Amino acid sequence: MTIFPPPEPDPTALRLSLAQLRAQHGWSYDELAVRSGLSRRTLIEIEQGRTIGTLATWHALAHAFTMPLGELLGPLCTGHEPPASAT
Repeated sequence: MTIFPPPEPDPTALRLSLAQLRAQHGWSYDELAVRSGLSRRTLIEIEQGRTIGTLATWHALAHAFTMPLGELLGPLCTGHEPPASAT
C-alpha cells in the first residue's frame, strides 16, 4: 500500500476569497468587524496574509456572511479535490 501525503491547503485562495466576499457585500473592514465581532485589525491581517486566523475567527466570519463554515473554507482546497462527503 502506498501512502501519499495529504494535499496542501491554499491559504492565499482563502484570504482572496474573504476579500472577494467582503467586496461582494459592499462591506468595509469596519462593517465586517461589527457583523463578525472581530477586530478590524484581525480582518486586515488575514486579507493581507499576515495571519491565517483561528477556527473561531472563521466560524465568526461564516456567521457574518450567513454561510456554512465548510463553504467559507472551501477555497483551501484550490488546486485539488476536497474530501468526499461520507454518506
